[in-house]
Amino acid sequence: MDWSKANWKLFCACIGEWQETYIKRLNEQYIEILSGDGLASDKFWKLNQRIQEDKKNLGVKMSLRKPDIALTLVNLLNENVISLDDLNGFSKELQENVKQLKIRLVE
Repeated sequence: MDWSKANWKLFCACIGEWQETYIKRLNEQYIEILSGDGLASDKFWKLNQRIQEDKKNLGVKMSLRKPDIALTLVNLLNENVISLDDLNGFSKELQENVKQLKIRLVE
């Protein structure tokens, strides 16, 4: 679906902040891993594995395409990068489409 320029502009304006907030949360979790009990080598390898997994999340890295806004937003919701409150400001049509897609993907 071809979403409005306003939706695309808002998405592009928000995605950087969403990713920064998400990565900040990840960094805090990494600090917990490194600060925990155990061998330094075990913590290193646990952190390495976690980073490798996290690098695949949309909250860390994504390609942006206007036609994919709804699905991208659903994936960001599913990965807990954003919440439904973050959709405020987008068109009602896009918000409803995201909610419907999210429901369909759960079923």
